[in-house]
Amino acid sequence: MTTIKAEYIWIDGTEPTAKLRSKTKILVGSAPAGVADLPIWGFDGSSTNQAEGHASDRVLKPVFSCPDPIRGGDDILVLCEVLNTDMTPHASNTRAALAEVAERFAGQEPIFGIEQEYTFFKGSRPLGFPEGGFPAAQGGYYCGVGSDEIFGRDVVEAHLENCLKAGLGISGINAEVMPGQWEFQVGPLAPLEVSDQLWVARWLLYRTAEDYDVSATLDPKPVKGDWNGAGAHTNFSTKAMREGYDAIITACEALGEGSKPMDHVKNYGAGIDDRLTGLHETAPWNEYSYGVSDRGASVRIPWQVEKDGKGYIEDRRPNANVDPYTVTRLLVDTCCSALEKAGQV
Repeated sequence: MTTIKAEYIWIDGTEPTAKLRSKTKILVGSAPAGVADLPIWGFDGSSTNQAEGHASDRVLKPVFSCPDPIRGGDDILVLCEVLNTDMTPHASNTRAALAEVAERFAGQEPIFGIEQEYTFFKGSRPLGFPEGGFPAAQGGYYCGVGSDEIFGRDVVEAHLENCLKAGLGISGINAEVMPGQWEFQVGPLAPLEVSDQLWVARWLLYRTAEDYDVSATLDPKPVKGDWNGAGAHTNFSTKAMREGYDAIITACEALGEGSKPMDHVKNYGAGIDDRLTGLHETAPWNEYSYGVSDRGASVRIPWQVEKDGKGYIEDRRPNANVDPYTVTRLLVDTCCSALEKAGQV
């Protein structure tokens, strides 16, 4: 007999940007062999913007689990979908819609790498900003070194270590262009896997930062003015794109057809018009473009991809606060539909 602390994590119904919630369940007995062995649980949806008080019960269904690197031992983190009491997906459950699209296009083998930018705050100021003023202009902080340019590295290293101990598919970290601004990357992974793991990595970021008395925000424009915003650049490919350049162009063209640019942008995170201004390495939110090695385009084709004649594309529009279930669903649906129509599968 064992006693395991299982931290059940879920995404709430806060609008326009959902928040992470979690609570601890004590499991007594033999250690669960996998996520299918974990019990469903419940919570008060009236406190998470997911129910009204007269019918407040909502269901937590485990969909992903990993070791808990903070508590250690046999303790685990458990990511859950939110269901209604009739076991249908709750309106806030965006994972369910992704699961359908991912299954439909599984034969095209879509994979993603998501670059999650975020900003540390100490009280009301970004970490590294002096009281009553501003630091030197952005730029020198990017991938910098030294205590005059880098702020929060101890938290970043602890978060990286926690993600690796949890077995998440973290592929890198770096300091960004503004003081206190950082990035970690998740992937390459399939749509559901990259999204599940990004949500857990976000939870670990917030939880790790607690121990250092700082907060982390995914605000897409944490400081107004001549400062880069925070994005979640989303790298995407299918089997055909990884094998030929024509499929790369098909995907880029599909993202610009008809209503597709607005269909995507309006679901790429709240406050996107504050970040996608045409400045600070962004394209305007209401214009679509793509280009090779162009960080001022909506979608960038890396130069190596053009050189090799195969690879992936980078959608630079998603905000840091984007729902990964939504952005991966939209990219798979739009691009894989077009590739299927073109016979490039």
